[in-house]
Amino acid sequence: MSFDPMAVAVDWLDAYRAGDIEAILELYAEDAVVHCGCAGGQTITGREALRAYWVDRLRKYPAGTLDDLNPWRNDGTIISYITSAGVMSALLAFDAAGRIKELEL
Repeated sequence: MSFDPMAVAVDWLDAYRAGDIEAILELYAEDAVVHCGCAGGQTITGREALRAYWVDRLRKYPAGTLDDLNPWRNDGTIISYITSAGVMSALLAFDAAGRIKELEL
């Protein structure tokens, strides 16, 4: 592995906290999948759907400070952070290039 999954997770949270949609999207692989427990459960795929998801999420649930950060399996990270709705956790899995291939919220 030529990247640090925990560092990429922190970069993701930093972009999220800054509300920087372009920086957020740049962290995702082209074939990334987002599984969100929101609105009864959603699976988001494709660049435009991912953009629409993040526009809505940034508006409804802006991220605050880091709560916790831990490695997950060989290629992932679990990150917890504060939002207006309380503490949220995200599981990030990465491809070989260090891009997010799967996000589970």
